[in-house]
Amino acid sequence: MSTASTASTAGPTGGRRSPGAMLALATIGFAVNFWAWSLLSPLASRFKENLGLSPFQQSLLVAVPVIVGSLGRIPVGLLTDRYGGRAMFTVVSAVTIIPVLCLAWFGHSSLAGLLVFGFLLGVGGTAFAVGVPFVNAWYRPERRGTAIGIFGMGMGGTAISAFTTVRLAEAWGLAAPFLLVAAVLAVYAVVAWFVLRDSPARPVPSGSALAGLKETCRLGVTWQASALYAVAFGGYVAFSVYLPTYLENAYRLTPSDASNRMAGFVILAVVMRPVGGWMSDRIGAVKVLSAVLAAVAVGAVIQAFTPPLMPLGTFAFLLMAAALGAGSGAVFALVALLAPAGKVGGVTGVVGAAGGLGGFVPPLVMGAVYEATGGYGIGLVLLALVAAAATVFTATYVTKAVARRSTEGSPGGR
Repeated sequence: MSTASTASTAGPTGGRRSPGAMLALATIGFAVNFWAWSLLSPLASRFKENLGLSPFQQSLLVAVPVIVGSLGRIPVGLLTDRYGGRAMFTVVSAVTIIPVLCLAWFGHSSLAGLLVFGFLLGVGGTAFAVGVPFVNAWYRPERRGTAIGIFGMGMGGTAISAFTTVRLAEAWGLAAPFLLVAAVLAVYAVVAWFVLRDSPARPVPSGSALAGLKETCRLGVTWQASALYAVAFGGYVAFSVYLPTYLENAYRLTPSDASNRMAGFVILAVVMRPVGGWMSDRIGAVKVLSAVLAAVAVGAVIQAFTPPLMPLGTFAFLLMAAALGAGSGAVFALVALLAPAGKVGGVTGVVGAAGGLGGFVPPLVMGAVYEATGGYGIGLVLLALVAAAATVFTATYVTKAVARRSTEGSPGGR
């Protein structure tokens, strides 16, 4: 099946749309929805004080949006394959407005409200499963790693939240950041509907969504990429939602200082994501993944000893940020290359769900470890062991699978 070139292409309404413009708008949509998805994390310490939460309850609060943002990617990815990114970006952005407004008006006054509407806030996290197949259809296979890596920079919405949420809450009240995000989501939903266009080369699957999910689950790349993404992107998500809490407890930083440092972690990971995709296009995703997963293991071992924040602790966190960002880009370079053209949304949904769930578990583990031991060393040792196991898995099983697929011929559209 042919794929879209990088030349401008006429959209279904007659206007001309270029892949670059569509990539830019998709990246903005991802960032806006991720901004909404991560609103609770910077305010976790305030909620802890206001509501008298335990460390485990605090970690549960910041992890809950990840559930829907993870599992929801499976149906959203399948729906994107069927109805296209234009429709699904509009729907996801519009639906996310509801829990954001509920949290602004009344949902932040109790733990139950925060958990319920935080759960629904996870809809914003499903935007990732919309953007990958949308962008994938606009580019040739040899450029998809780079393009999807650039799209992945939208996860910088987490950094926007870290920089703005606490400041807005302190200056204008707790509802202010939620109201601002609701307005931005509304604007983007309108723009998505009237400006975004799906690639004319987008393949539309036949059959039911359930049948499509079954076919997706039979693909080897689905589970290989899921395992790797659970570590790479899961690690990023875990740090992006829990790092402020970690820094406040382990180093006694103020909420504002902790949020700023978390934003620095996120920015580096965001910048490295397209680098990981670009490197994968040139030297291969397997080589990139092997290197970055080993780097995560090294960084986690260093930080397990809770070294002084300057310089060793900062080095460890920045090493892990760069590695997790590049690794996230490399995983989807692998998906873009190996997934069948009509299954990219479905594969993205399953893999994205694995990544999100990979980010849900560590905050709960870290909270439980801290509550039981008063430190985080055990949790970071566990991260190092998981990253080391993923490195071995990549260097052995995934390497053989990629070589076998290359011999058979890639189904990705080459």
